[in-house]
Amino acid sequence: MVTFFVALAILIGGYFVYGSLVEKIFKPTDNPTPAVANPDGVDYVPIPAAKAFLIQLLNIAGLGPIFGAISGAMWGPSVYIWIVAGTLLAGAVHDFTAGMLSERNDGASISEVTGKYLGPVMHNVMRVFSVVLLVLVGVVFMVGPAGLLAKLTPGMSVKLWTIIILCYYFLATLLPIDKIIGKVYPFFGILLILMAVGIIIGTMIHSGERPMMELTLKNLYPGNVDGTGVKPIWPLMFITVACGAISGFHATQSPIVSRCIKSEKEGRRIFYGAMVAEGIIALIWASAAVAFFWNKDGSGSGLSALKAIGGGNSSSVYEMCVALLGKVGGPIALLGVIVCPITSGDTAFRSARMTIFDWFKLDEKKIKVRLSAAIPLLLIGYAISFINYNVVWRYFSWSNQTLAMIVLWAGAVYLATNYENKNRCWIAAIPATFMSAVSITYLMYAPECINLGAKGATGLTISYTVGVIAAVVFLAIFLFTTYRNPAASLERQKAVVIGRK
Repeated sequence: MVTFFVALAILIGGYFVYGSLVEKIFKPTDNPTPAVANPDGVDYVPIPAAKAFLIQLLNIAGLGPIFGAISGAMWGPSVYIWIVAGTLLAGAVHDFTAGMLSERNDGASISEVTGKYLGPVMHNVMRVFSVVLLVLVGVVFMVGPAGLLAKLTPGMSVKLWTIIILCYYFLATLLPIDKIIGKVYPFFGILLILMAVGIIIGTMIHSGERPMMELTLKNLYPGNVDGTGVKPIWPLMFITVACGAISGFHATQSPIVSRCIKSEKEGRRIFYGAMVAEGIIALIWASAAVAFFWNKDGSGSGLSALKAIGGGNSSSVYEMCVALLGKVGGPIALLGVIVCPITSGDTAFRSARMTIFDWFKLDEKKIKVRLSAAIPLLLIGYAISFINYNVVWRYFSWSNQTLAMIVLWAGAVYLATNYENKNRCWIAAIPATFMSAVSITYLMYAPECINLGAKGATGLTISYTVGVIAAVVFLAIFLFTTYRNPAASLERQKAVVIGRK
C-alpha cells in the first residue's frame, strides 16, 4: 500500500503548501461578505465555518468521488496520479476560484460570474449550460440512490423511490438554507468521511485475499472496444473520474456556501479544503476498487468483473460494502452511499433555482416565486430519470468537465485583470488549458459525442490533434485579450486594487 499512503500524504501536504499559495494569490480581505452585508433569511444566511465546510463537502461530493473513482479504477492504479494531481492543481483551485469570485460578486451564481469575466455571449451560454448540467446532476444523484434503496427494499421499485427522493428535493429547493441543509448536512458530512474510513480499513483487513496494486502507468482497462483495443486513458479516464479530481458541478455549488461564509479568510478551509477532502475520499474508493476487483495473479480478470457490473454503479458499491464491512458495517456504509448523493442532488436543483433567479432578477424571498421555478425543474428532472442511467452519466461527465474548463478560464481572466501581477493568472490558466484539451478530445472521440473513436486509431489521432490545437487556441485567445494592452490593463488593475483597499 505504498502508493496509497504516498498519494494520501501528498494530498494532505498539498492542502497546506499549494493551498496556502493559492490563498496568497487571491489576497483575502476583511471586507464584509454577502451573508454579513445582505442577509435575507433564505439563501444569504451566516453559517459557522466548520458547518459551512461540511455543507460544501456534501454539496460537491455525492456519488462523484465514489462512482467516478470506482469507474476510473478500471484503468488500474494510474488513476491515483490523476486523482492527486487533478485535486491539488486543478479541482481545488477551481473550487476556491468559483467560491471567491462568487463571494466577491455578492454571491452571484456561476453563470453570472463567468459572464462578467468572459463576456455577454458566454454569459448566456453559461446560463443555459449550467441549468442543464444541474438538472442532469440532480437526476444522476436521484436515480443512483433509488437503485440502491430498491435493492434493500424488495417490495419497492426504483421509480417509487425516485418519487420519494423527488419530494425531498422539492422541500430542500424551497426552504431557507438553515432549515434543512444547515441542520442535517453536517451530520451526513461526517457520515461520508466515516464511510470512506470504513472502506479503507476493510480493504486493509482483507489485503490477504485482495491485495492493493502499486503504481503502474500501464493501461489495464479490460476488453476491447469496437476491435480497436483498450479504451485510452486520455481522455476517457480524465472525464470518467470527474468529481474525484475536478468538477464543474462544484462551481455551481460554491455560490450556495459563498452566500453563507462570514469571512473571506475562511475560503481556503471551506472551498480548497473540501475539494482535498473529496480527493481523499476518491483515492480511498479507487484504491479499494482496484484491490477488490483485481486478481492476485495479476491476470486482470478482476477488473473485467467490475466492467461487467457497470464500473461505478450501485451494484459494485453494494458488493464492495457488504464484502469488506460485513453484515453490520455494510448497511452503515450503504446508508452513506445512499444519503450523500441525495444531499448533492437537492442542492443541484437548489442551484438551478438560484441560477434562474439571478438570470431573471427574481426575488427569492417570495415563496410563490420560488415555487414557479422549483416545480418545472423537478418535473423535468423526473422525466429525464426514465432515460438509461449510464447514458445520463456520460453526458453529465462531459458537460461537467467542460464547465470546469470555462470556470477556470474565467478565474484566469479575473487574476490577470484584477491584480498588478498578471503572472498570478497561471494557477488557473494552466489547468484551464489542460482541461480544454481533455474536454475537446473527449467531445471528438466519445460515442455519445462526435464518435471519432469508431474510426479506430485514425479517429483517436484526429481527436488528440483537435483537442491539443483547441487548447492552444484558447490559450492564445486568453493571452491576446489580457496582455494586448499592458498600459491600459495596468491602470485598470491599479484602480481595482485601490478600490478593494
